[in-house]
Amino acid sequence: MSSEVRFLFEGGEERVFGMDDMAPMAADVARWWLDDQFVRLDCEPLRPTGKVLIADKAICIARAAGLARFSDMHWGSEFARAVHGALSRPRVVIDVAAMTVSY
Repeated sequence: MSSEVRFLFEGGEERVFGMDDMAPMAADVARWWLDDQFVRLDCEPLRPTGKVLIADKAICIARAAGLARFSDMHWGSEFARAVHGALSRPRVVIDVAAMTVSY
């Protein structure tokens, strides 16, 4: 089974990153990368408690970045590597419109 990270946007737009040919990102580095992007993109916690799960960060970052940010393939690849490394799952689907993460 191949590994991939898929980002789904409204209107059926999607960005898919195959992880089999990319160097893995260590879990601690991946969490740092996601934390950094969460702050840079001025994301807000989804939960009223303020607790931010890794999956929530991924959704918020993808939503704040939008399709436009994914035109930078380096950034998109790094984001996919960070999601893959932080969640440690072979296949991750982030549906921005539905605000869900599935494995």
